[in-house]
Amino acid sequence: MPPRKRVRPNATTMKMVGAMVAAARIAKNLTQKQLGELVRLDAETIASIEQGRRALMPNVAELMDQVLGLPGVLTVAAHKMPQVDVIPPWAEPLINLEQKAVTLSSYQNQVVPGLLQTQAYAEAVFRSRVPLYTDSEVADQTAARLDRQTTLRREKPMVASFVIWEPALTCPLGGRAVLHEQLRHLLTCSELTGVSIQILPLDRTLHPALDGPFVLLETPVHQHIAYLETQRGSLVVSDLDEVSILSMKYAMLRTQALNPEETRDLLKRLLGDP
Repeated sequence: MPPRKRVRPNATTMKMVGAMVAAARIAKNLTQKQLGELVRLDAETIASIEQGRRALMPNVAELMDQVLGLPGVLTVAAHKMPQVDVIPPWAEPLINLEQKAVTLSSYQNQVVPGLLQTQAYAEAVFRSRVPLYTDSEVADQTAARLDRQTTLRREKPMVASFVIWEPALTCPLGGRAVLHEQLRHLLTCSELTGVSIQILPLDRTLHPALDGPFVLLETPVHQHIAYLETQRGSLVVSDLDEVSILSMKYAMLRTQALNPEETRDLLKRLLGDP
């Protein structure tokens, strides 16, 4: 069966629903941070929903109805919003696998992994695409990418490991302010339950993954799958030999990378923190 289309609401409807969320939150005398804690989201995500920059997902809408004392109003709105296609077909396999995975291991050497990107950084990534996206397409792609990140905040968390080559954390995509915010966000993400972030520093004399980035996933039935992206598309790999080779590469990457505590120290140094 082909993967289902990934869609999101149109911008006008998102702004209307976001205004409803804000009005209900204020009526309950809650801050964005307080509401986020009640529905297991951060304050930045709540702000994005209220400003119409991020879609209100049905499962989040149900939680909000409960904590805000609404009779299913937001749930109905989330289910009834007009939808438009967002995700290109080549990206759908990874998104479908992420949503169900019990473990995820991601190595990236050019950009911060999508599951860890801030809104501004994601926008900068999509504005770097050739052929160029329109402003509307950049907004749609960014919102869809941020929606994916809820998989790191499930009620039952998956185990997620990220190894990032240091050059990806020094390239100022979008400008120095965007990079600074992204580094700060990585520090926050490193504290999430089940999440491990490691930096592979530039001073290593061996590199087991010069062929490029890849993602390893384990499904609920313990099937091990690899996902790779190229200049011209993507590839899902289930061949046991190929997945085994990539697993060995990832194990070597983790041993050569800084451990999570050392990684946080390096992030703080890159931020200029004492």
